[in-house]
Amino acid sequence: MGPTPSLLQRFRRLAPYFVHARAGFGVAALAALVSALTEPALPALMKPLLDNGFGKSDLPLWLVPVVIVGLFVLRAAAGFVAQYALAWTANQGVLKLRRDMFAHLLNAQPALFTRHSASNLTNTLVYEVQQGAQAIVIAVLNLLRDSLTLVALLSYLIWLNWKLTLFVGVMFPAVAVAVRIISRRLHRITLAGQTATDELAYVIEENVLAWRTVRLHGAAAQQAQRFDTQSQRMRRLTMKSVAAAATMTPVTHTLTAAALSAVIVVALWQSSSGATTVGGFAAFITAMLMLLAPIKHLSDVMAPITRGLAALERGVALIEDSPRERGGSHAPAKVRGEIELRGVTLRYRADHAPALERCSLHVRAGETVALVGPSGAGKTSLINLLPRFVEADEGSVALDGTALADWDVDALRRQFALVSQDVVLFNDTLAANVALGAGAGQEPDRERVRAALRAAHLLDFADSQPEGLDTPIGHNGSRLSGGQRQRLAIARAIYKDAPILILDEATSALDSESERAVQDALERLMAGRTTLVIAHRLSTIEHADRVVAMDAGRIVEQGTHAQLLAAGGLYARLHAMQFGTRNEAEEKDS
Repeated sequence: MGPTPSLLQRFRRLAPYFVHARAGFGVAALAALVSALTEPALPALMKPLLDNGFGKSDLPLWLVPVVIVGLFVLRAAAGFVAQYALAWTANQGVLKLRRDMFAHLLNAQPALFTRHSASNLTNTLVYEVQQGAQAIVIAVLNLLRDSLTLVALLSYLIWLNWKLTLFVGVMFPAVAVAVRIISRRLHRITLAGQTATDELAYVIEENVLAWRTVRLHGAAAQQAQRFDTQSQRMRRLTMKSVAAAATMTPVTHTLTAAALSAVIVVALWQSSSGATTVGGFAAFITAMLMLLAPIKHLSDVMAPITRGLAALERGVALIEDSPRERGGSHAPAKVRGEIELRGVTLRYRADHAPALERCSLHVRAGETVALVGPSGAGKTSLINLLPRFVEADEGSVALDGTALADWDVDALRRQFALVSQDVVLFNDTLAANVALGAGAGQEPDRERVRAALRAAHLLDFADSQPEGLDTPIGHNGSRLSGGQRQRLAIARAIYKDAPILILDEATSALDSESERAVQDALERLMAGRTTLVIAHRLSTIEHADRVVAMDAGRIVEQGTHAQLLAAGGLYARLHAMQFGTRNEAEEKDS
């Protein structure tokens, strides 16, 4: 862990996101200056009032309330302008930062999603940058206003009595040292607090997603203990942060009291020798006492600034530390669909066995290839190589003779349609989910949507809904049955009309009648397309052009269904196990 960066370095890191709104900061600074200049005016009134205002005086009485009220109105108006302008500046910066973060999220290398949980990314993107900006708005406003107030009051004190002011000045270096030490501790505690917040949010996320499993296994007490452990850790870090921040107030007050006592002693000595008047002494003490508030605020301002900067820096780190996906310039509109893997090895972790080891496979354009094998054989890993969801450690993967690294990433992924057993749907309408990716702000082609739903045997359901194609389907399709969700995913693939089709247990959630109907639709969709099928039910892939059997990350055999059965290898054993079990069950039923 490197040295803690200075406050100026940290602000510079964030500056690019706020520089376009610097006009607002300028207005805030000007308004804060006006507000600060009104501060010494109040003690300045004490001197003429005490020296000349009592007894016989030419001072108009009406002028006193006019000046006092006028000063307070001016200060209030300037404070409002400063706060509003600074909030506008901060929110413009947050808007840009949040846009950049989300755009980066959409284009970052897939490894980002293995390093960060969904709750972590959500917390950073939605809550932390906003709360960080709000904390900094308040803190910077206080910093501006109180710094300028401090300068204005000190200037007045120097003009009034520079000798006495020297006693005030001795406490500032001591306050600065204390602020520096405590701010560094706050920075470390804040970073630890962010990690604790993420871990607590992750426990909640897991339990929300897995609530059925938790209740089925009676794991509520165990999960409550996990939650309590993380909550206690977060509480301890919060209290450490409060203790560090609260240390500044007694330190500042002690130093101020020492300076004030010295000033009073010297001022009384000066007054006895006639070096100062009663009005001058009262004005000086009043101005000095008015220093207490800005000094206290400035000592307290480090805690929110540290927390706010840490929150915003986390958003910046998400952009800076997670590289974007890179690709080439090759971007044809549509491919023939020839795929070739040569000696591909893929490792997810260096200390684990490879997920794929020296795999070579050639898939001809328009061919249907089924991938079979036990769990963990590497079927999904091989599929994930094609749209570059993972990158090979060794070997090469080519599409139509061009290495995937030379492809424009967006153009490459336009060539694939995927129907997976893990269906992902968006909280939008039926039409929007079918026409996913049709274009921002563009209406989907409703006739194509209807045709895709018809082919997936879901159009009757859509027409039966009061809102038709505009029916909301809920969070991840929660308003649909399992079979309807999978058919909607199939309709999405049909709508995309990509030249390469990937089917990962595409009919696993369908009943027998729906499976036959959708299988017919898939067979029509597969015609003329390169199709890769992952299937555990071997009856669904008997008509594939070629079957590729995988085990422990290797391709162990390939051929037609009949050839592999005759060979008596892995595929034949899997087939015998599956169909032998089924036949035994049928005999028991009979």
